[in-house]
Amino acid sequence: MSRIAVLCGTGMSDFSSSLSSLERSSSEKMLAESPWGEVPMTTVSLPNGQVFVIDRHHSSNENRTPPHSIEHRANVHAAASCSPNLVVSINSVGSMLESMPPGKIGVASGILDLSIRPWSFHDEDAVHSDRTSPFDADASAKCRHALDEKQGDSPERIVVAQCVGPQFESPEEIDALEILGAHVVGMTLGPEQRLVSETGIPHISLVCSSNWASGRTPGDAKAHIDHNSVDENASEMQNLVAYCIVTLMEGNN
Repeated sequence: MSRIAVLCGTGMSDFSSSLSSLERSSSEKMLAESPWGEVPMTTVSLPNGQVFVIDRHHSSNENRTPPHSIEHRANVHAAASCSPNLVVSINSVGSMLESMPPGKIGVASGILDLSIRPWSFHDEDAVHSDRTSPFDADASAKCRHALDEKQGDSPERIVVAQCVGPQFESPEEIDALEILGAHVVGMTLGPEQRLVSETGIPHISLVCSSNWASGRTPGDAKAHIDHNSVDENASEMQNLVAYCIVTLMEGNN
């Protein structure tokens, strides 16, 4: 039976319900322990296995933890504690690609993370994990096939730039990131990918284009980015993301 851990955030607060709606299932809420605090998790039991859904922005009150304050070690530790076959990061991103307008989902092939803060489970003894191929090729290919089927195409070879937030980027920062080879930009994949690489668990990222990157809105380079609109756009992609997860479950059996 397949076991998949999902790390999700913007627009995906009801993702476990979207997943349950596609297949007969049962779900259970639980708390996972970690050295960095408790992590709420929803376990969705499907015919082909289990999916462990973690909202990376969880907090102990009604507020949502901002991206620069997320304790990624707790989240990834909790995901790894489920002994998954695969970890899937679902990331809301701003797009620099005409072929990936808001509303379209792609599969990450690379990560450009030049942020200053280090992330590691190993603070006492140096452990150097390999990141030459950060995302699992087979699982990524299965998701691209599912996206080809449901949305008509799947943008390929997407490099995700990591920025810390919580502010959106400036047009000049987007220009610089594109020169460096990025295609989309987000605030959470970099730390997750670094930490998952230390676990040895296969990892992929489904990138959900929820807005144009700063300065890239067609016909309006001065268009503002509104987080409420970003959240709404990301939310509308929940069912398609859930379809990708179900496809991965079937492919792992």
